Amino acid sequence: MSSSPLVTRIRAVVATAVGCLAAAACSATATSQPTQSAPPSPATSSAPASPSPSAGTPTPSPTASPSPTTPPKFSAKVTKVARDRLRYSWRPGCPVPVGDLRLITMTYWGFDDRPHTGEMVVNKNAADDIVTVFRRLYDWRWPIRKMELVDVYKGDDFDSIDADNTSAFNCRPATGSSSWSQHAYGRAVDINPRENPYVSADGSVAHKNARKFARRPLDEPGVINPGDRVVRAFERLDWEWGGYWSGIKDYQHFSKGGG
Repeated sequence: MSSSPLVTRIRAVVATAVGCLAAAACSATATSQPTQSAPPSPATSSAPASPSPSAGTPTPSPTASPSPTTPPKFSAKVTKVARDRLRYSWRPGCPVPVGDLRLITMTYWGFDDRPHTGEMVVNKNAADDIVTVFRRLYDWRWPIRKMELVDVYKGDDFDSIDADNTSAFNCRPATGSSSWSQHAYGRAVDINPRENPYVSADGSVAHKNARKFARRPLDEPGVINPGDRVVRAFERLDWEWGGYWSGIKDYQHFSKGGG
């Protein structure tokens, strides 16, 4: 049996009302669901922040700088000297044979505040004394310009002195004399001859680069003064200093037995 128009309209109204009620219930249910928070980003992480130095946390100390390298200890090696090392400084007729000479290879402290290795030829009977004194000079950091055999200068004493070379053996006569110098026996040493020049009785010096060092006392590196520790070191071993000579003064010169 077909429904009347009135009944159909009533049914439509009821269906619409039921649909609205259902929609309202769903909306309420959806609104009542708890909202989930998004995970925190790294920028807003809840991990505890590192404490600042003011919070009492000790600040790491800086890495200590390495200590400067310690200079090597003094060393000296005494050996026989070959004839070809004395090509200019020794010749037949010299007062000492080559067999009685010794080559000393040893460290010395330079004017550049650095250790160096030098060579010196002396009489075999003077080698121990020389090593003893030059060990003290090195330990004191007392400066020496250079230390080479006089043969580097072809046996020319003037050129060796002009180069401020510390040397010992050289078969030559004493300055201003026809007699052998103690250098010819290997029993004398000249130290820093520029800073410690040979001064004539009239006060003149032969080397222009040494003129400002002609007077004593003089407070300069590498200078030897009367009674100073360099002089005393040689005196303990019975070596004489040319700075005590009367008339001329040979401030560079030390010798065993004088002359």
